[in-house]
Amino acid sequence: MKAPGTYTVTWVHPAIGNESKTSIEIVKEYASIELEGYGTLFVRFYRDSCPKTVDNFKTLTEKGFYNGLTFHRIIRGFMMQGGCPRGDGTGDPGYKFEDEPSTQKHAAGVLSMANSGKNTNGSQFFICFTDTTWLDGKHTVFGKVMEGLDTVFRMEREVRVPNQQTGRPSKPPVMKKVTWHEAK
Repeated sequence: MKAPGTYTVTWVHPAIGNESKTSIEIVKEYASIELEGYGTLFVRFYRDSCPKTVDNFKTLTEKGFYNGLTFHRIIRGFMMQGGCPRGDGTGDPGYKFEDEPSTQKHAAGVLSMANSGKNTNGSQFFICFTDTTWLDGKHTVFGKVMEGLDTVFRMEREVRVPNQQTGRPSKPPVMKKVTWHEAK
């Protein structure tokens, strides 16, 4: 099973003959996002539907761009946004790139590009706390938390945000280290 995809494994109990099936997903590339004081998220990507967006995240990750940046905006019942080099939602990596149409839906654990309008993607992304279907077709969904969703929900509950209108945390959570991984 070297190719990425979802495989179904069937197992038959030798003594009683009961059959059991389970699905196993083989992921070719993923990232780990180590969050200071919270734990680590493991994220898979949707390269088939948005290769440019995934390549952008990969390049920025490999350059260490995200290391030390924060989740500068957290709105309970919606999402947490990070990846701004200025820490206030106004920064970018020095360039912008066009949207990629995405068939993936905005749901809990999804990573999507933050933007300020059409074709203004850069480095900022957000992770949804819940279904946010009104964003479908407006933002590029490029990944999903495959492990650590409990950490995402813990951050939603525990991070102190004095003003839910702005979403600015009193102490923004830090992405201590973001690492790109590829299966061989």
